[in-house]
Amino acid sequence: MMRRCLLGFFLLCSTLSAHSADAPLLAYGARIAGDDGRTRVVIEFDRKPVFFVHYVANPARVIVDLPETSFGLKPEDLQARGLFTEIRYGAMGAGSSRIVLTAKKPVAITVADVKADEGGKGFRLVLDAERVTEERFSALLEEQKWTGTVTSTKTDRLVEPAAAGSFVVAVDAGHGGIDTGAIGSDTKMEEKNVTLAFAGELVETLNKESGIKAFLTRDKDEFLSLPERVQIARQHGANLFISIHADTLKQRDIRGATVYTISDKASDHLAANLAERENLSDEIAGVAFKSEPAEVAGILIDLTRRETQAFSVNLARSVVSSFEGQINLINNPHRYAGFRVLQAPDVPSILLELGFLSNKEDEKLLVDPAWRRKVAGLLAVAVRNYRGGAVANGG
Repeated sequence: MMRRCLLGFFLLCSTLSAHSADAPLLAYGARIAGDDGRTRVVIEFDRKPVFFVHYVANPARVIVDLPETSFGLKPEDLQARGLFTEIRYGAMGAGSSRIVLTAKKPVAITVADVKADEGGKGFRLVLDAERVTEERFSALLEEQKWTGTVTSTKTDRLVEPAAAGSFVVAVDAGHGGIDTGAIGSDTKMEEKNVTLAFAGELVETLNKESGIKAFLTRDKDEFLSLPERVQIARQHGANLFISIHADTLKQRDIRGATVYTISDKASDHLAANLAERENLSDEIAGVAFKSEPAEVAGILIDLTRRETQAFSVNLARSVVSSFEGQINLINNPHRYAGFRVLQAPDVPSILLELGFLSNKEDEKLLVDPAWRRKVAGLLAVAVRNYRGGAVANGG
């Protein structure tokens, strides 16, 4: 009997140990100190982390890649100071997380070490950074064998196949993972969570429509590059691509929904500035952007314009028409600019700004489940009306 009890206890411990080993790392504490010459960053983990350090230029950034990690940190724990102007952390690919430290000037990591806590409770990752010359930083970039890619992509994520003849809608929750997007002025709600909550509501609503099959490009808090989002939509035969956002503006009195379509020339300064910020999502996450040759980029825009822009504009007009008199719209609610996430050459695409987290009235609505359900219902009506017109016109 005693031997059976001991054996059962051993098996239980082994199971718990295996589960613990498979669980994400926990970063439960951090601190940062230093000046414009040297800065030390210390992050505390529940287990010993395996990590890799890389560098990215323009601006100078230090990238720390980690296994899947839950960041239980207070915002003030890693508030940028010393050499660093911004520090971001979060999920990247499956089983992968990342810390991105953006520097004022070129920097180098002189110490990168993991030390056991004296009390035996966990481990500390210690990073010492110091300012270096442009020449030294360039040498660091050339010496590293890193391409800037994440450990895995989501473009092969399984989505339940749509029934034959279904009208397929890809709903893209903007931002995610390490890329938090905008932050609410009052609630401090992160845009990535606002967009995911609404995107889930929209997919559920659209899937109640006869003949429509909607799916999420991301269904959890994870990072997807802009090209990945487009590729997921195309791989699953999307007939429409709707990217959901809720940005912030310096002018806090501006509020209301806006619908954007793609164009190589922006409709106005607000659209141009928004597109510029949204197109930096990959850079924020520390993904090296490989710019396409000018002639290729031009062809992409041209293809989009010739083949799908008319349908995208029709969808935008349908959304505005459905929203009018029901929810608040910005002045001139259909605008356009060069959004990279709208560049699928064969999928009509819009970017929907639900409202602005910088505006108190909009922010209250964006976090209100009842308001999200109402807007999702209106958007479903717009998709239904667009679908009827597109089918009638051979789209």
